[in-house]
Order: sequence, then structure tokens, then C-alpha cells
Amino acid sequence: MASFPEPIESALKELSRLPGVGKKSAMRILYHLLKGGSGTIEGLENALRLLKENIEKCPLCRGYKEKTAECPICCDPRRDLGLLCVVESTQDLHLIDSTSAFNGSYFVLHGLLSPFKGIGPEALGLEELRDRLDPGMLREVIIATPYTAEGEATSSFILSMIEGTGIKASRIGMGIPIGSDLSFVDPETLSRALSGRREVK
Repeated sequence: MASFPEPIESALKELSRLPGVGKKSAMRILYHLLKGGSGTIEGLENALRLLKENIEKCPLCRGYKEKTAECPICCDPRRDLGLLCVVESTQDLHLIDSTSAFNGSYFVLHGLLSPFKGIGPEALGLEELRDRLDPGMLREVIIATPYTAEGEATSSFILSMIEGTGIKASRIGMGIPIGSDLSFVDPETLSRALSGRREVK
């Protein structure tokens, strides 16, 4: 078996933690960085440091924003603040926003309910979401969690929060295959899913 120097082993271990990056992909990335020399590694190092130092969660939508700037989603005056779309991740937020089929506000969960993984309502900021459920401000909440067991459990929990508020609750559905992740859905299908959302009773 090949024996790698400790710094390479350590880098491979960290790269392999990234989603969608297996051992072979981690090796390709690592050797690309090494082949590029110190300039390539320093460029990535600087970009990651800037990410660490200058990016934070928006206190309102919980998407990522630059620390020294307003959230580009929340400060956009053209958005309809009566519509709120709840998504699993910031990636899903940008996927939906790229369709131009939705011009409301967002709330990012950064995960889904999963008792087996120890992920409860507090980890998803659901109390913060509850604070936004003001019928004087909101007329509809669109739940855009995936159609997986965890996505459905999260959707049911959010529906129980909305119940009795007088706010309409809807769920994206048409065009999204059961068991699929939003990150694998093309923008046109996602746009149809938003347009064909249904009210949840």
C-alpha cells in the first residue's frame, strides 16, 4: 500500500469530508494543488480565509452574506415580503431564486429534522421562524423542503407551527421527483414546481 507523508494524508482526510468528494477525487484535487505550486495553494488558502473572516448568516433569512454588507436578498425592495419560502439550504435558496419564479423572502433551515442524527427544531432555528409568522406581514409560507422522510417530517412540523395563524401554507410539488434533492433539479422543473404549488390543509 502507498504510504503518504503526513501532510498529504491530513489534506486528503479533510478533502474527503467535502460532499461528493471521495478518496479518488480528493487525490485529484490535492495533486492539482501540488502541481500548481505554492501560488495555487496560497490562492485557495486566501479565498478560504476570506470566507471564514467575512461571511456570516443573515439574522433574518439565515442565508450567507458578507459581514460588512446588507443581505442582498433581504434588502431588495422589489421583493414581496408577504411571501416566505422555507428551504433546507442556502444552495436551495439560490436555486429557487435563479428561476425568477419567486420574488418573496426566504428562511434557510440549514438542515432537516432528524432525531436519529440529533437534529431537533432548535438546530434549524424554528423558533426564529415562528417569530416571523406574523399574519399582519405574511400571507403565505411556501415549504420547499425535499420529498424525503426528513423533508416531510420537517414540513409537517412547520405546518403545525403555521396552523391557526391565518397564514396560507403551501408545498412545492409538481415536477419534483419523490426522493430527489433540489440541487439535482433543473431550473425549469423547479420553476414549474413553484408555479404549481398546492395549499396544505
